[in-house]
Amino acid sequence: MVISASLAVYPMGQRDFRAVDAAIEALRAPGLEVSVGPMHTMVTGELREVFEAMARAFEAAAEHGGVVMTVTASNACPV
Repeated sequence: MVISASLAVYPMGQRDFRAVDAAIEALRAPGLEVSVGPMHTMVTGELREVFEAMARAFEAAAEHGGVVMTVTASNACPV
């Protein structure tokens, strides 16, 4: 099943955005479409690969300190 997910990483108490950059880099994998926007990143691909990429992204961001990651996932968008 193909899904799309919108996610955003918010570094907490950090002076830079290295956590965001690390998360974006961790999302990039063969078979996934990654589109970086100014407020969030869209990832499209097979369900398992998208969720695995999001877990990698959270882990990569968390290596830099406290983070919050918001995710919205859908199997109906885009139609």
